[in-house]
Amino acid sequence: MKSFTKIIPALLIAAGIFFLGVFIKAGFDNFSYRDRVVTVRGLAEKEVTANKVTWPIVCKEVGNDLSAIYDKITRTNATVVKFLKANGITESEILVQAPNIVDLQAERYGSNDRPYRYNVTSVIVVTSNNVEKVNELIKRQTELLKDGVAITAGDYQYQTIYEYTSLNDVKPEMIAEATHNAREAADKFAADSQSRLGKIKTASQGQFSIEDRDPYTPYLKKIRVVSTIVFYLED
Repeated sequence: MKSFTKIIPALLIAAGIFFLGVFIKAGFDNFSYRDRVVTVRGLAEKEVTANKVTWPIVCKEVGNDLSAIYDKITRTNATVVKFLKANGITESEILVQAPNIVDLQAERYGSNDRPYRYNVTSVIVVTSNNVEKVNELIKRQTELLKDGVAITAGDYQYQTIYEYTSLNDVKPEMIAEATHNAREAADKFAADSQSRLGKIKTASQGQFSIEDRDPYTPYLKKIRVVSTIVFYLED
């Protein structure tokens, strides 16, 4: 009986050591498993049409008589505004800016033998969500020539700007697509390494970017996002 009572504590100690070893091994296995990860990137791209346009209409006048130039600019602006309204542009979409007057004789590095003293720039800005209509009018702006209005083109200070303002509407769909593409890449890597894909360890949504699709159609935009995801790998 005494021998039996001595065996029980020994068995309990042995069992405790055995299970401790099992737990330690499981801990090491789990630690090793946690170190096995794969980092992948998922790309999502979408082409959209701009839904906002800012179109500066630039006219220039030169001369020596500011009063005469003012009268000419006033008539030019009225003609341009009439053209815009007649073709569906509303009052709220039109902004007539104050003219920019440069006194050429007052310029520090200017030459005094210039034929005209004043160079006046007038800008009318059209800001609209109707991109298609504005694009049509940009193509037809030469019609103003028959009314004596010459539009100045090619000035880098006054470029037509196209924007896409509904990014939040496409974000969820694009994030889901980027995540799906990342998982496909991770699945392929896991299969090649004879492993199975586990849960997501970390995920980072990249910055959304909106760029012109090409230099010739600035009203067509390409939205791009890259998500970086780290997956666990399992045996």
